[in-house]
Formats: sequence, structure tokens, C-alpha cells
Amino acid sequence: MIKSHNFGAGPCILPSTVFEEAAEAVKNFNGSGLSILEVSHRSKAFVEVIEEARDLLLKLMGLSGKTHTALFMHGGASLQFAMAPYNFLSKGAGYVNTGVWSKKAIVEAKKIGRASLLFDGETVDYKSVPNKKELEALPTKGYDYIHLTSNNTIYGTQFKEFGAVDSPSIIDMSSDIFSTIRDYSSFDLIYAGAQKNIGPAGTTIVVIKNQFLQQIVSRNQLSMLDYRKHIEADSMFNTPTVFSIYTSLLNLKWLEEKTISAISENNAKKAALLYDTLDKSAHFKGFADRESRSEMNVTFTIENPAIAEAFDLKCKEENIVGIKGHRLVGGYRASMYNALSLESVKVLTDIIEYTDNA
Repeated sequence: MIKSHNFGAGPCILPSTVFEEAAEAVKNFNGSGLSILEVSHRSKAFVEVIEEARDLLLKLMGLSGKTHTALFMHGGASLQFAMAPYNFLSKGAGYVNTGVWSKKAIVEAKKIGRASLLFDGETVDYKSVPNKKELEALPTKGYDYIHLTSNNTIYGTQFKEFGAVDSPSIIDMSSDIFSTIRDYSSFDLIYAGAQKNIGPAGTTIVVIKNQFLQQIVSRNQLSMLDYRKHIEADSMFNTPTVFSIYTSLLNLKWLEEKTISAISENNAKKAALLYDTLDKSAHFKGFADRESRSEMNVTFTIENPAIAEAFDLKCKEENIVGIKGHRLVGGYRASMYNALSLESVKVLTDIIEYTDNA
């Protein structure tokens, strides 16, 4: 098979060993004679899978089941845009708008209650996010929660550090979870679509501080949108995403074996190589401000159409896929999730240098 260098923003590349193990389970799950696609979610074999996946999720975050609860859910981050305020928004919430996805979260929150804009990235064309000092200077006291988005896939910006806020915090970590070392204990609710660094599309992880659950709004909750119902049912309030959860477990095991520290170091090398190449280029221009640059999603433009055409052709020749920017902004985007190799990034930087000097 011809090797493709997958820079797609998601669903993302996963380790080859995970693909192989998942493929085998589709044919024969753990020697059961059943495919993982047909095994009952109530069976002992799958219950063990989802329990191990939840435990490992917390372990990789440095959290304990005594203080936090992990869930596997449906609906992606988009459902969490509504579900988080549905459960916790009463007096008012503070939102930090750093891109398209945080803006969508604000729209949903405003349908439920008062959502105040504490920072509006639109005023800086979404080229930067608040640094730690700027975040701590925001008026974050007295809210039901403060909502953040750790990484912005479309514009290529990322929080490097999180300052302390004066209210509970909810964070969307869909596109950079487990990509670098974080203090996950500082957040009260973490959610992420699995299809970036966790597993295949279809499942969503939610991790909630148990103490924060006491702040769920007293209302006649719709059962499907009530976190407590999902917790009581051990992530099986309705049929869970069996295959996606199983494959996520395989990837979580891979992450544990590699260690988040080593993954973080490798991601930093990949990002440094690509950004250094772009900074030296005469025709390629990075989009995000230097201090806010994302290690996961590198966005750039090519102003000269002839150079862009030559670049596109060379990328096709070298089997680079997923390099086009999001349809809302155009340009280019190189997504470099955990399983993407440094070698693939080197192929891309070689093309940039070749095209730049042609």
C-alpha cells in the first residue's frame, strides 16, 4: 500500500498498531467468534472494555475515580456546547471566544441563559488567544462557570498555559487532549470529541469533577441531557458507541505505553520543524501570532497562485492528504496529531522548501 501522509484535521491518523488490532477485532473480538461490531454492549467482555477505558482515561489525566467521573457519550463536542449550559447555567456563564467552535458554544449557551463574552478573538481576527496573565486579568468572578477552548483547529491557535479563574471552569479539549502535559485537575468539566487524539469519530469523552455535579441546575431535566443519568448508567444510558470506545481504549493503551511526556516532546519537535520552515519561507506565511501558535494545527497561506499550484501538485505527488484549510477560511492547514510521524512532517517541509526555491 502506498503510504499517505495524513495531515487531515479529523477524523485523524491513529497508530498503525491500533488500526491493526481494531481490524482484527472487527473479524474476531478477543477470540469470541464475534465481531466487535456485533458484540452486546451489555456483555461482560464489553463492560470490561468500557470500564478499563474510563479508568485509563482518568489515569492519563492524573485524576482519581474518587474525585472525578469519566463518561463516554454521543454527539461530539457539539452536543456538549448545549449540554454543559443545560446542566450548569443558572445565573450566568463567562465565555472566551477564540474561534469557530467556541463561538458555536456561545450560541448554544445563549439559548439556555445569560452567556457573557469575556474575550472576543474576532477583534484580533482569531490570530491569538489570551496568555496566562491576560486570562487571569479577565473578570471571571461570580459566574456559574467559565468556558474555554484549548486549541482552535480552524485558525491554528492554542493556549500554552491556563491562568487561574475565579469561577468553575469548563473546557473543550477536542483537538489537543493528551498532546502535551496539562494539569487536568484545574478544570471542573472537560469534554472532547474522540476523533483527534483519542480514537475514531462517534464517541465523546466527558470528565467531571464530582464536587461540580452538586451545582447542576434544579430543573425538570430531559433525561438524555442529564449528566447524572449517564453516570448512574455507567455510560450506558443508551447503547454506547461500542467500536469507537474499543478503539479508543487501544489508543489510550498506546498513549500509556509511549507516555504523554514523550508524546509532548515529539509534538513539539514536529511543530518547531514546520514553523521554522514557514518562518524562513519567502512565499509561505503562517496565520497565527507566534505566541499563540498551535502545535496541533499549523495554518498558513500562499499569496502567489503559481506557487500555490506548484505546492498542490507536489503534495499530490508525495501522497500528502488533508492539507487544505477549513472551508471557512481557505489557505492551508497541517494537522499534526499524536500519531503523525516526524518523518511525515519532514516530507512536508521538504516540499515547502522545494516549492519556495523553484
